[in-house]
Amino acid sequence: MQTSSRGSLFANHNFTLLFGGSTISAIGDQFTLVALPWLVLKLTGDPAALGLVLAAIALPRAVFMLIGGAVVDRMSPRRVLLAGRAVNALLVSLLALLVLAGAIQMWMIYVIALGIGLSTAFAYPAGSAILPQLVEPTQLQPANALFMGMRQLSMIVGPVLAGLVIGTGAHAGQPQAVADAGGLGLAFGVDAVSFLFSLGSLMLVRIHSDHHPKTPIGSVLANVASGIRNIWADLPLRAFILYAAVVSVFVGGPIQVGLPVLADTRLDLGAASLGILMTSNGVGMLLGSFLSGLVARVVKSRLGLMVLCIDSIAGLAVATLALVHSTLAGAVLLAGTGMLGGIAQIAIVSWIQRRVAPEMMGRTMSVLMFTFMGLGPLSAAIAGSLLKVISLPALFIGAGLMLTVIALCCMTSPALRSIGAARPAEA
Repeated sequence: MQTSSRGSLFANHNFTLLFGGSTISAIGDQFTLVALPWLVLKLTGDPAALGLVLAAIALPRAVFMLIGGAVVDRMSPRRVLLAGRAVNALLVSLLALLVLAGAIQMWMIYVIALGIGLSTAFAYPAGSAILPQLVEPTQLQPANALFMGMRQLSMIVGPVLAGLVIGTGAHAGQPQAVADAGGLGLAFGVDAVSFLFSLGSLMLVRIHSDHHPKTPIGSVLANVASGIRNIWADLPLRAFILYAAVVSVFVGGPIQVGLPVLADTRLDLGAASLGILMTSNGVGMLLGSFLSGLVARVVKSRLGLMVLCIDSIAGLAVATLALVHSTLAGAVLLAGTGMLGGIAQIAIVSWIQRRVAPEMMGRTMSVLMFTFMGLGPLSAAIAGSLLKVISLPALFIGAGLMLTVIALCCMTSPALRSIGAARPAEA
């Protein structure tokens, strides 16, 4: 049954175009995710600068993410996604040219980071809203599974390729002011080219709202407010969103800043080590996505308790990164945390999709994206500054133990423990 569903999905011309373009673009994105922190560290040697760059991406994304979700609900998500990815393609291309020309400066990186954050604030909600207009309702679950699996595979393939490209291109051409400039410019160039495939596929895709636009009801800000009110009225959903926000603030930033610093200062393969760490995490998440269905059947209505248990274990694994001095040991730890994260992520997203009304899905998912993509990188600025006064092991130990303590304390919350239980009928 699963096979026939997936087969019929690829018989859908629009779905095949979107999936193919998104796959190439997702792999390209990993090149920038590896190259950008490496560029900042090689340009400045300052973890605080890396935290500020991540915050420059996160700030406009956090501010405009909810507005982006409301705009997508009022327009064609294909056109919003096309515009967002076109802006990203231009910015990454400019970054590649500046690095290869040896003209890159930190103020330029900050400006480009702000532009990327603003464009992704609209592109991410659009990407989550376009799929329901391409496939039948009965095909949404296998379609989402395919896209989620594709993203995990891109996290496996992309970072290790990016690390190799940065490393092999490091000595090409004339000496540059920035170490590894040749490889870094090439990595950004690969991402820029990958955007062309995504843009081409989106131009060929046709969806219902292109020709039958929705009639706007109320203002954009009023739509945002109604989405937030809907979440607030649902106690378990509200509790999970608040929990995810706290975890992102206390743990997300230290991990984003700590891993590049770990690879640069303590591991043996440089940029390749960072790529291997990120790839290992992707492998773990892919394995977790396969295990999620089985685990969900075992835990049944105790989904909230399962997520809290997973986070408490993952926190101990993060703290153990303080002891890592080899790429292999770091890869094993991150594969384990990735597997746990993959199990929890798919289970929670599926629960939300079953729970939330379709007309509120875009705004609900934009709020969920906000907690991870908006708040997490903002805490990276704080984590980068902390590394000036504390050691890297202390950062990992503090973040990991904080995650474990938060998860254990939240086990006393009836709202979080009730996640996964049947929703009571409304009066």
